[in-house]
Amino acid sequence: MPKSKTKSGAKKRFQVTGSGKIKRKQAFKRHILTKKDTKRKRGLGNDALVHPSDVRSIKAQLLA
Repeated sequence: MPKSKTKSGAKKRFQVTGSGKIKRKQAFKRHILTKKDTKRKRGLGNDALVHPSDVRSIKAQLLA
């Protein structure tokens, strides 16, 4: 049976760390930035980890 392909959308959005966790970018930093204060925008620039309840489905998309 052939191995299924990695989902290209997931490939662009997530990265697996060395310990197996999944990193993601923060949302809400693309536009309408004038009303958001500097501290908030700085925090949105940092990476975050995927919520544990979503890890299984994302790993299935990445490691398919």
